[in-house]
Amino acid sequence: MELANETRLQEFILLGFGAGQRGRFLLLIFFGILYVMTLAENITIITLVVLDTHLSRLPMYILLGNFSWLEICYVSTTAPRLLFDLASPYGIISFRDCFLQFYLLFSFGGTENFFLSAMALDRYLAICHPLHYPQIMTPETCYNLVIACWICGFLGYVVPVLMISHLAFCSGNIIDHFLCDAGPILSLACPPLGIAPLVCQIFVNTLVMGNVLFVVLSYSTVILTLMKPSFEGSRKKAFSTISFHLVVVTLFYGSVAGMYLVPDGKNQSEVTKAVTLFYTSVTPFLNPIIYCLRNDQVKEALGRLQKRKVRFWTRKGMM
Repeated sequence: MELANETRLQEFILLGFGAGQRGRFLLLIFFGILYVMTLAENITIITLVVLDTHLSRLPMYILLGNFSWLEICYVSTTAPRLLFDLASPYGIISFRDCFLQFYLLFSFGGTENFFLSAMALDRYLAICHPLHYPQIMTPETCYNLVIACWICGFLGYVVPVLMISHLAFCSGNIIDHFLCDAGPILSLACPPLGIAPLVCQIFVNTLVMGNVLFVVLSYSTVILTLMKPSFEGSRKKAFSTISFHLVVVTLFYGSVAGMYLVPDGKNQSEVTKAVTLFYTSVTPFLNPIIYCLRNDQVKEALGRLQKRKVRFWTRKGMM
């Protein structure tokens, strides 16, 4: 954590998007609205799951409600800092805050990996083993899965982040990004970097690929099961349910894969920023819409909540 002149590195400068004053103002408005809408969408889902007695007992919606809370935490790791930097002339962030953001970003992302696997497991058991599903996927089991997802997600990146934070930095303190990410931080470290980059890559690849394989295997089995003649009557409804899950999975892992496919070249940093922006800001905004756009149970729960609200204000007005 020392520069070449032996002075201790205290802060980093995030370059952000390199836009002019007018461009920064427009980006500030756009991402501010996007952030508020993302919070509103996910809070609405959490409220429905908590207050609706029907949804609160269903495993899929217990997982969905906790997934929405995860999305709030995930987007809040980067959005407030991004908005603050767009509103200020220089994106200065302390060494401690930079690595805290780095750790939280990867941990929440890792937790989302495990949540997608848990939701894939839920759909697999519901469709492939419907008779045993109520006994296996009890509310207690769901909450245990939720706890396991959080623990695994936050333990997965402790070692890589600690190793990178103890590297020496001698290539300045300017990060060509709008957040603290592994690649830009490692580019400032003094060679030799040792095994820190390799350890980080192993942890990321193991966590991501392990969950990808599990999700692909689960949904492949579900699709093959639905193609059987015995599911002819309920096939359309089941496909409609898992199709939303598949879209969310594709958006998340597609954007993650995009980070590995960014070509080397003059515009590499700009493409990296765009891809990172997609999975840290756009995806959390789209996920609630995708899950609830054509979900009849969510619409019915929203209707019941509205009726309760009307009855409450009616009784209050009569007092």
